[in-house]
Amino acid sequence: MWSQMIAFSTPPLGKQQKVLSVVFLVVLPYFKSKLHSIYNREREARLQESLWIHDDGRLDNLDSFFHQGEASQTQVEASTTEASNMMRVKKKIRAIIGSFYPWIHAGNEGLSFAYQLLYLLDATGFYTPGLHALGIHVCRATGQELMDSSSRISKIRSRELERLRGPPWLKAMQRAMVSCVYTALDYAQTGLIAAVFFFKMMEWWYQSAEERMSAPTVYPTPPPPPAPKVAEDGIALPSDRTLCPLCSQKRVNPSVLAVSGFVFCYPCIFKYVSQCKRCPITLLPAGVDQIRRLFHDL
Repeated sequence: MWSQMIAFSTPPLGKQQKVLSVVFLVVLPYFKSKLHSIYNREREARLQESLWIHDDGRLDNLDSFFHQGEASQTQVEASTTEASNMMRVKKKIRAIIGSFYPWIHAGNEGLSFAYQLLYLLDATGFYTPGLHALGIHVCRATGQELMDSSSRISKIRSRELERLRGPPWLKAMQRAMVSCVYTALDYAQTGLIAAVFFFKMMEWWYQSAEERMSAPTVYPTPPPPPAPKVAEDGIALPSDRTLCPLCSQKRVNPSVLAVSGFVFCYPCIFKYVSQCKRCPITLLPAGVDQIRRLFHDL
């Protein structure tokens, strides 16, 4: 009813309002998502850089692993560091976005919150900055407006019924069909809510009945998989299980590499996998997304 009342009482949007609607509904959210993705990439790059810088003291023993048979890889990395002027400009822009995006996001969220709070306190008639730019007020429909809307709809339906043509029996059938359609439209929202509620209740009923009928089956714990084999060209495992195989020191922030199951220091394995893309012991292909942090040492 409320939406029908608005359709009758609100004039159509002008050309400038349509353009502003596209800007607030499409353009600005698109740029916001792009800035957010750039900010996330910049934050991840800063995190990796901080890990590499602060853990250089512990990672001195890794140099031999990175330089064994990796001469071509180091040449590629050296060549990629020589970025062009365009790449430098892009990096500067990304750095600026990474520094200022949190403030822009906080300002946007704060402005939206201020508009909503002032709207709830009846201090403004605009619910969002976009509606303020469009000059559209959001207000609650009064009882008289709802009654006027109902009377308009009734008059429109009466005129539609009067336009029916044909023999009396045909007009009666058409009138009955049109009345059924109008009744379905009037109670469609309530019927949909009731149907969803009934469906979820039946789903819960039959699911609980099945759970009561089927007793849980307890199976024995499966045996662990066989230990992965150490590659011939991989690094050797230390005799002390509490030491990291990469830095040969006591593990700090222990993390397991999912492809092999071996545990390392998080900074050590993160740097090694980022550069070599493999497990240092089994030489199986691996990525940084396959590193899992452990909350207690093994």
